[in-house]
Amino acid sequence: MSSNHSSIPEFCQGIQHFGDKWPDFDKHAAHAVITDGQSAIDNSADDDAVYQTLLAADALRYLTLQVTGSKGSGHPGGYASSADAHAALMMLGHTNIVTEVGHHAPGYYSSMFLDRSLEEMGIHNMDDMMQRFREQDGLLGHLSGAIPGLLAPAGPLGQGQHFAMAGAYLHRDKLFPVTIGDGGMGEPYVLNSMMHFHTAYPEITNFLPCLIWNGYSQEHHSMVSLHNNQQMTEYWTGHGFEEVILIDAKDFDDADQEGAYVDSSRFSLTQRLAFTKAVLQGVEAAAKSAMGGKLTAFIIKQLKGAGVHTVGAKSHNLYPTDTLDQPHIIDGLKRRALPAEAWQLVRDNLTRAGGGPAALTVVTEVEQTFTQLPELNMNEFSKDEKAVPSTAMGALVGQVGKSDASYLVANADGNEASAMKNINDVLKIRHPTQDPLYNQEPNGQVYEPLNEDACAGLAAGLALFGSRSIWLSYESFAINGWPIMQTVAQAMAELRRKTPSTVCMFTAGALEQGRNGWTHQRPEIENYFAGMMRNGNSFPLFPCDANGIQVAYEYATSSYNKSMVIIASKSPLPVYMTLEESRTATEEGAATIYESDSGSKGTVVFAVTGDMIFLPVFEAKDKLESEGYKVRIVAVVNPRRLYRPSDVAWDTVSQPDDKFMDDAQFDALFDGDALLAVSGGPSAPLEPVLIRTRAPRRDTFCWKRGETTATPAEIMAFNGITADAMLERIEGFFATRKVA
Repeated sequence: MSSNHSSIPEFCQGIQHFGDKWPDFDKHAAHAVITDGQSAIDNSADDDAVYQTLLAADALRYLTLQVTGSKGSGHPGGYASSADAHAALMMLGHTNIVTEVGHHAPGYYSSMFLDRSLEEMGIHNMDDMMQRFREQDGLLGHLSGAIPGLLAPAGPLGQGQHFAMAGAYLHRDKLFPVTIGDGGMGEPYVLNSMMHFHTAYPEITNFLPCLIWNGYSQEHHSMVSLHNNQQMTEYWTGHGFEEVILIDAKDFDDADQEGAYVDSSRFSLTQRLAFTKAVLQGVEAAAKSAMGGKLTAFIIKQLKGAGVHTVGAKSHNLYPTDTLDQPHIIDGLKRRALPAEAWQLVRDNLTRAGGGPAALTVVTEVEQTFTQLPELNMNEFSKDEKAVPSTAMGALVGQVGKSDASYLVANADGNEASAMKNINDVLKIRHPTQDPLYNQEPNGQVYEPLNEDACAGLAAGLALFGSRSIWLSYESFAINGWPIMQTVAQAMAELRRKTPSTVCMFTAGALEQGRNGWTHQRPEIENYFAGMMRNGNSFPLFPCDANGIQVAYEYATSSYNKSMVIIASKSPLPVYMTLEESRTATEEGAATIYESDSGSKGTVVFAVTGDMIFLPVFEAKDKLESEGYKVRIVAVVNPRRLYRPSDVAWDTVSQPDDKFMDDAQFDALFDGDALLAVSGGPSAPLEPVLIRTRAPRRDTFCWKRGETTATPAEIMAFNGITADAMLERIEGFFATRKVA
C-alpha cells in the first residue's frame, strides 16, 4: 500500500510503508482531537478520541517494529501488547510515565519521537531514529533517563515502581504511571514494595502501576500465565490495592482466537475500537481513582506481540536475521502501516498531550529546587578518646532531616542496631502505629521496610528525581538492594541536569558481627563499590574514625550526580584525625595518621581502608618499631582520588570531578621499602595504591571468609589479619633483600 508522497510529513522520512485510510477516517480523523492549547482529550467516550487513540497505538507499534528491524536487534513484542495502554495514558495527558521494563525501550523511544522530544538530541525523522537506535550517543538498548522526556532508567526487573513512588512522593499533584510486565511478576518485591510504601504513606496514591499481562516472559510463559482474572485481581487486592481495573482483550475478540490471551489487532475495526474505548475509559477511571486517594492498579490483558511480526515469547526480541527486508517483518509492518495523514494527526495529538513534548514538561526535565542546608553542627572528638563513628554521623543525619522536609532515611535492619538511634530520636520511624518507646510516628522521616531493595529503591529514586536521601544498612545485607543504586549511579552519570547524589552508609559488620557468624560478614560488596570507582562518579569512602565519618557525610550530602558510599563501624574506636585533618584527607584521598621518628632497618608503609582494622595495624606498628623499623600508617579515606586521571572515566560524566592526587603527593605518602595494603574487607578498594606505589615489596592483608567468633580480634585472626602475621611478612621481605 502506498500514500501520496507529496503529503508525507518530513518527520516520516524513512518510514517504509504507508497504508490506506481506515473506514470513516475522514469522519473521525479530520482534525486532531487534542486541539492546540489543550493537554488531553475532552471526553473518553467521544468516538473521535477513541479512533485517534487507536491510531496512536498502531503508530507506536509500527515505529517499534521498524526501528528494531533496522538493526535486527531489540525488543518489540512486550511493548506491542502495552501500546494501547501507553497511547491511552498519553491521550489523557498523563505523560510522567515510568516503566519497569527495559525491553519496552523502542516503544518509549517511539513515543518520544512522535511527541518531538527526540529532536532535543538531533533526531528529526525516522531515518535519524533508525540510525541512532542501539548506537553510542544514541538510543541505548534499554531505557535511560538521559533520553529527553524519559523520567528514569529501566533495565533489571523490579525497579520501575520505585521511581514512580519517588515521583509521587515529590509531586503529589501529578500522576506517575508505571508499566510492569507480567514476566517480572515473579519478582516478589514489586508488589511488596508498593504495599509497604502505601502503609507508610497512605495519603500518597498518585502512582499507578499498569500491568501489561500478556502471558509471556522473555523466552517462555510468565509465571502468572495460568492465573484467571479473579486470581490476578485478588493478587493485587491482597497487596493493599483498593481499586483494580482489568481490561481483557478476550472479551472483545471476534476472530475466534484460542487461549486466554488474544491479539487485539486481529479483531474487526469495530471491535478494535470497542477494545480501545474500554482501555481508554479504564485508564481514565484508574487515573481518577489514584489521584482521588485510592491505591489503584490498571491491568491490560492481551497477547504478547499483539500487532507486530509474531506473538508470544517469539516476539520478544529480534535476531540478526530479523531485518527490514525479511518477509515476516515486511508483513508485520504492512499490517500496521498508516496513511500519511494519520501520522501528522498522531504527532499533533502526542505533541500537545501533557502540555507539550515530554522533554519540556515532565518533572525530571526541570532541575528541582534544593533546600539550602545550614552548616552542620559537628562534634569534634579529641585524639585521646574513643567514639562510635555511626553515632557521630547519626547526629548529622538528624540535622539534615530537620532542615529538609523531603529528606528520607531508609533502613531495613534498624538504626538502633547500627548505633544510630539518635536518627530515630529526631526524625522518627514512619509507622501507622504510634509508639514513643520505639520512636514510631505516622509522619516520621525514617522509612523501614524489611526489604533492602525497597529501601534502596525509594532512596535512589528520590535522589534521581531531585531530592536528598540516605540508605543505611549493614554491608552484609546491602547487596540485596545495591543493583538499583548502581542503575541510578549510571543514570546520574548521563543526566543533563543536577541532582543530589545517592548517599549510603553501611556498617562494616564483618569485624563487628562475630557472634552472628558469616551471615553478617559479607564485606565482599566493597569489591563492587571498588569496581564502580572507574565509572567516574562513584566514591566509596572509608573514614577512619568518628571525626572522619562526619566529614564524609558532609562531603557526600553536598555533592551532586554521584554515588557516595560510606563504610564505617558502630563500635567505640580511637580517634586519629581532627575534623580539619579529616577534610583534607577526604578531599585529597588519603593522609598519614602516624609516622615513626626513625628506624634503622627501613620504612614500612601501611595503606589502610577502614576504622576497626587500624587496631591490629597499630599493634603491628609497635612490634615493628621494637624491631628497628620506621613505620608510616596512611588512612586511605577516598581511594577514587588516588587513581591516575587516565584510570577513571571522570570526563564522561555529568558534574565531573577531576581531582586526583599527583605523583609527588602520592609518593610522599606511600613511598617506603615495603608496603602492606590492609583492609577489614576485600583488597579491591586499595587497587589505586597498589598500582601506583613504588615500594619494591608490597602485599595485602584482607578479608577471606566469615566465621562465628566471640570478638573482632578472633575474626581478624581467622582471616590472617594479625600484628604477628604482619611482622612476619615484613621480616620475610627484608630477609630477602638488602635495605640501603
